[in-house]
Amino acid sequence: MALVMQVGELLRPVSAAMRQELLGSPYLQADETPVDVQSGRVRGKNHQAYLWQYSRPGGPVVFDFRMGRDRGGPKAFLGNFEGLLQTDGYAAYDQVGGPQLVQVGCWSHARRKFFEALEANPQDAAARDIVAYIDRLFAVDGQAREAGLDPPGRDALRQAHAQPLIAELKSRVDAARSGALPKSLLAKACAYTLNLWSRLTRFLEYPEVELSTNPAENSMRPVALGRRNWLHLGSEQAGPRVAAILSVVESCRRLKMPVRDYLASVLPGLGDVPMRRIGELTPVAWAAHHQLPKAEG
Repeated sequence: MALVMQVGELLRPVSAAMRQELLGSPYLQADETPVDVQSGRVRGKNHQAYLWQYSRPGGPVVFDFRMGRDRGGPKAFLGNFEGLLQTDGYAAYDQVGGPQLVQVGCWSHARRKFFEALEANPQDAAARDIVAYIDRLFAVDGQAREAGLDPPGRDALRQAHAQPLIAELKSRVDAARSGALPKSLLAKACAYTLNLWSRLTRFLEYPEVELSTNPAENSMRPVALGRRNWLHLGSEQAGPRVAAILSVVESCRRLKMPVRDYLASVLPGLGDVPMRRIGELTPVAWAAHHQLPKAEG
């Protein structure tokens, strides 16, 4: 474990350079997940900290360790970022970034809430109907993927097929809210969706936007699996080191680079590399300058 923490400390400048690289993208997804930390703040109890993940779909990922889940985390990480930011609607992502930042919603999260209402009441025709309409939205993008369409091509397909679905879906969510008991799961799903409606429909304005933050959630899976094995982080100081390691490993996976080859090439002498050259050693920069064999899958 001591060796792992040493590697994490060495990779922290690389992770910082990855952050700057990522913030140059016009479109980011973000998500967060809890992680227990032995902090000594409360005797005999772990502190619930968070790993926040920021990424570009199909591109690099950067994890940011924070002791809390408040707005301070994304506000500090994003700085003056003014591109598209896609999240699950958690309020901590509000009022972050620069004045031109555009918030985008996630249809998977909206669908999940209606699906939970349907699970609670399998006879709920309104919830079943709305889930089916959201599935049809995803089917449009699935058709675009199968056809290998670029963003303009996918946008044309969306305008032709998703736009009418959205209009009908809005009508059905409005009707479902009117007929649902105020405290029911269906009413809560409707309120969530309608409150975020402008964000959820931004995919019709921006062809590059995905329907969901599923790629971001998938990047969190190693953390969820890790919790079963290492249970908690040993200290607050370990958090940023683990975040740096996760950033490099997950970015290599997304870029289909063999992480062992990358680390074997970058780690030796990394501590002696001038800070002005660290940006040349990020997974993205390295892939652009070195012909490494691609990883399987």
